[in-house]
Amino acid sequence: MNVEDRIRQQLSADKIVLYMKGNPQAPQCGFSAKATQILSACGAKFTTYDILSDPEIRQGLKEYSHWPTFPQLYVNGELIGGCDIMTELFQKGELQKLVTKAAS
Repeated sequence: MNVEDRIRQQLSADKIVLYMKGNPQAPQCGFSAKATQILSACGAKFTTYDILSDPEIRQGLKEYSHWPTFPQLYVNGELIGGCDIMTELFQKGELQKLVTKAAS
């Protein structure tokens, strides 16, 4: 299975997916830590993938999403964005709506 197929498989397995550095219990960068805190504050049930432990996924995602940085949040297979976009959407109340809609 090539990397693009693996990414598609991961994204189709769960409604809310966060590709991050580390994991929610031990984030490896401040942006990843903030992203998990924001999702938790939304009450989201989400799956994470540690891109540091999978260099193929890390590189493949940059090409797949045309987004060079991490974390990357996907809802229903669609790229929402990184930490700055998540923060902005959260402050506007938009992220909570996306998360609630995805969960239903």
